[in-house]
Amino acid sequence: MTSPHVVLFVCVENPCRSLMAEAMFNANPPAGWVAVSAGTRPAASANPRTGRMLRELELELPRHSPQPLTVEMIEAAEIRVTMGCLDDASCPARLKHRELRDWALPDPAQLDDRGFREVRDRIATNVTGLREELAAAGAPAGASTQDLAR
Repeated sequence: MTSPHVVLFVCVENPCRSLMAEAMFNANPPAGWVAVSAGTRPAASANPRTGRMLRELELELPRHSPQPLTVEMIEAAEIRVTMGCLDDASCPARLKHRELRDWALPDPAQLDDRGFREVRDRIATNVTGLREELAAAGAPAGASTQDLAR
């Protein structure tokens, strides 16, 4: 049995966007794929609204709390997706030298519920596109540079 192919969703604190992307992807992943998420400076816990917003879509938060991004995660991932929040101060050099996709999403923690839902829905659209791309390819997509932000 082979190991699953990994999509890594990364943001700074890992309390909202990357956790939602992980939950959405893993709810119906393409065969042979799994998603994980992490942060460069992880928060102590998920944003209180993240679970509620996922439950509106009949999804649950991942079982892990926000977790630190590790070199092992970066190395193991075939696709790395940032949420638009990494800068020189928060992004490990090893990640910035890898091919990655950036979805350029605002931080929903700073928004009202309507804005939070808009970010959630953009993530859902992007995750659906990524899953469709991987399913159509039928094999690891490698580190494509296509930007899925819409």
